[in-house]
Amino acid sequence: MRRLLNTLYITTQGAYLAQDGETIQVRVEHETRLQLPIHTLSGLVCFGHVGMSPQLMHLCAERGVTISFLSEHGRFLARVTGETQGNVLLRREQYRRADNEESALAIARLIVAGKIANARSVVQRAARELDGAAAEPLQPLPERLAGSAEEALRATSLERLRGIEGDAARAYFDGFDAMICGDRDSFRFYERNRRPPLDPVNCLLSFVYTLLVHDYRSALETTGLDPAAGYLHTDRPGRPSLALDLMEELRAALADRFVLTLINRRQVAGPGFRTSESGAVLMDDATRKEVLVAWQKRKQEEIVHPFLDEKIPIGLIPLAQAQLLARHLRGDLDAYPPFFWK
Repeated sequence: MRRLLNTLYITTQGAYLAQDGETIQVRVEHETRLQLPIHTLSGLVCFGHVGMSPQLMHLCAERGVTISFLSEHGRFLARVTGETQGNVLLRREQYRRADNEESALAIARLIVAGKIANARSVVQRAARELDGAAAEPLQPLPERLAGSAEEALRATSLERLRGIEGDAARAYFDGFDAMICGDRDSFRFYERNRRPPLDPVNCLLSFVYTLLVHDYRSALETTGLDPAAGYLHTDRPGRPSLALDLMEELRAALADRFVLTLINRRQVAGPGFRTSESGAVLMDDATRKEVLVAWQKRKQEEIVHPFLDEKIPIGLIPLAQAQLLARHLRGDLDAYPPFFWK
């Protein structure tokens, strides 16, 4: 298992990143604010107006450090990666499975079942943590989600599977507001919305999902798989369909639970969000930094992988799942083992 390296998030507007030997310098107004060895990093994520020297891009490409450029508020813009790793035989098999609905369905069923099972675990945990009356809206959900997970495993087409996944997601988000017990005046959840998010909770969810997609894209490229050729999400130019597929397993258990923790522990506050003229809700710089620091700490925590039976940092789960998918595609595993959060 690869040693967990850090992702460096650059949020200061006007910052400039440059190479100095084997290190990365972060300069603000011609003053070096940070200097890190390249070998300690696995990725750079730059928000907004952040510049970078061509020499540093070249060094990152050589050393396998992925660079992602996002808007100031977290919308993905571009990505810089080095030479593609892996062998052509693995990718050929990936594409063959994606082009065959029966083969794609076999993988997608397990991904969706894992996603729904993990959403059920989040609901059950929230119900245990809430007082009696507050937990009542969540009581019917575990049984309903368990039924949806079983139904997903029996789906006979991708279209039917996507319908089951959508119904389960709606049921889960219908109960999401009940899991919020922090500042109820500032953080209320009515429905899932995006592009743009229309409330602080959706703003947080969309932002953390973007971070999770970055980690899955990097993991798939490291493993030698093509992030764009998926099994559940349809192909679309510029869409990392396979990364979106695999991240479904961790949406609720990692990303959603992380957002709930930030809100319920009052690590984020209502004044840290503002509504733009377009109606989009945006985070301020201090809130975004608080989220990024907490996210990086969360990724350092360890968990026992249910299939590998090995203790690994949470930040390595995307890499572990990418490797398990590659093993399945090579024929070393009879089926892809989704990640079930305990």
